[in-house]
Amino acid sequence: MRGDRIEIVVDSGNGVLKYEIEATKAGRRCEVSTSRGTVEVTEVTRSGNPIRSARFMASRVVAVVEHPAPPRTKTRHGA
Repeated sequence: MRGDRIEIVVDSGNGVLKYEIEATKAGRRCEVSTSRGTVEVTEVTRSGNPIRSARFMASRVVAVVEHPAPPRTKTRHGA
């Protein structure tokens, strides 16, 4: 959903680095997958096509924080 955001905190040896992947358009979502010692964060379309992705060594990942999109409020036009 547009507004979904995933923050990845990675140990760089001299401190930590923060990366963010965000669903930038309507109908897109962010997914996290872990396999074979890597963590991959991907922004995908409704049909599952990857738009942008980032891969990190799992041993260096300190935290993966998922921030869901804020709830949409219904607005009523007119009186």
